[in-house]
Amino acid sequence: MDILNHIMAAIPLVFTVEVFIAMIVGTTIGIAVGALPGLSATMGIAVLIPITFTMHPLTALGMIAGIYNGAMYGGSIPAILLRIPGTPAGVATVFDGYPMAQQGRAPLALNISLASSAIGSGFSAIALLLLAPPLASIAINFGPADYFWLALFGLTTISVLMSNNPVKGLLSACFGLVVGMVGIDFTTGDQRFVFDTTELLGGVNIIIILTGLYAIPPAIELAIKSSSADATGGLKMEQKKERFRWLSLTMVWLKSSAIGIVIGIIPALGGNVAALLAWNEQRRSDKDKSKYMNGAPEGVAAAECANNADTAATLIPAITLGIPGNAVAAVILGALLVHGLRPGPDLFTENGDIVYGFMLTMFITAILMFIIGRIGAKAYIHVLKVPSALLAPMILSLTLIGVYAVHNSMFEVGLMLCFGLIGFIMEKLSIPTAPAVLAVILGPMAEESLRRAMLISRDSVGYLFQSYISWIIITMIAITLITPIFKYFRNRSKKTIKE
Repeated sequence: MDILNHIMAAIPLVFTVEVFIAMIVGTTIGIAVGALPGLSATMGIAVLIPITFTMHPLTALGMIAGIYNGAMYGGSIPAILLRIPGTPAGVATVFDGYPMAQQGRAPLALNISLASSAIGSGFSAIALLLLAPPLASIAINFGPADYFWLALFGLTTISVLMSNNPVKGLLSACFGLVVGMVGIDFTTGDQRFVFDTTELLGGVNIIIILTGLYAIPPAIELAIKSSSADATGGLKMEQKKERFRWLSLTMVWLKSSAIGIVIGIIPALGGNVAALLAWNEQRRSDKDKSKYMNGAPEGVAAAECANNADTAATLIPAITLGIPGNAVAAVILGALLVHGLRPGPDLFTENGDIVYGFMLTMFITAILMFIIGRIGAKAYIHVLKVPSALLAPMILSLTLIGVYAVHNSMFEVGLMLCFGLIGFIMEKLSIPTAPAVLAVILGPMAEESLRRAMLISRDSVGYLFQSYISWIIITMIAITLITPIFKYFRNRSKKTIKE
């Protein structure tokens, strides 16, 4: 009943002109960002965050929700037309989407993708509304020791599981921990890593890190690429029309939505895993397996529904416990912090109208995505023709202006460019950037919780192991750390058998 009351209280806030326009603009931009290969929802949100700094938090979060949902659908457009996934989550869409386009069924494939994306996003938003509040009420019982282990769990899952090489993931997390320590020690008042500069006394602003690590590397990448003018290769959309039984996809949507939501809640898996699992499950359960990889509408529906069902679900552990499910959720966590909203159970009591409003915008933008996608279908295809030589300066200009406008500081602009260069090098070395961002967010939380636990227990380490909640989280950390070792020995034994 409380959930219903909170939702009813948030509805008038969401349907203000300002928030509604923000959702429309965000969804429109999000689809365009997703449609452009090389750009992603993470980059789109990172570019947007400095621009939303002066907005009301719900207006900013409404725009972010639109970009997130829109980009996940937009990634299917180049996947179907060009066999190039616009986002990593669009990989499975290529399997059947591109063969459909080759058969002259591109309009049908795009329509199935749009409808499936909207349905998956809608189910995911409902799951967020129903599951996040109960999880937050459980998290209220957490003590300082539990929060310390929880922060460590978040760091280990993202660091170990998000990268193919756990060492690189941990290296990235260590970099983030060092950055998170910059500034004045909140307990002793000592200065840490400020190098006698007053600009660093307050620490490194999360906007600088997010924008630098996520917006600048794609801009550099685009700048050094040759022009991709007319990437569509002259593909025509005036192709054959056919009647299609949409009700035949009902079970596909239900199954794929469930898979996407479950995968989204589990940290470090993400939409690409959800899409591949859903596509594989659909193929496995179908009597006619031969039609898959050859243009099966069910394959497109399963992949697109699952990767969009992952979106809001990844925010369930993120906003309740501070543990994001993927890189986009980590950036959204940063956006919440920028607007003075600290993820955790207190968020639901202290800023209930904002957080429930944000969850509602995830649902509303799923509907807007369908409407905007239908209206602008042909226009979004032309987005593919934008040359990368034009995109790079556009992204760079937006980030420079946005970061400078936050505090009118050229020092922060320079710092952002430094982080951008570091992010670019990290990408070239296949070092994931998400653990670094997460460490900047979770590092202070772990430090503060540990110090509080030590003060309460008068420096007794045993206090960290007294709660059953702590032991559950410690067990999860152990499983996370053992998983790569288990995978290594399993792959090694398979290789030995083959030889």
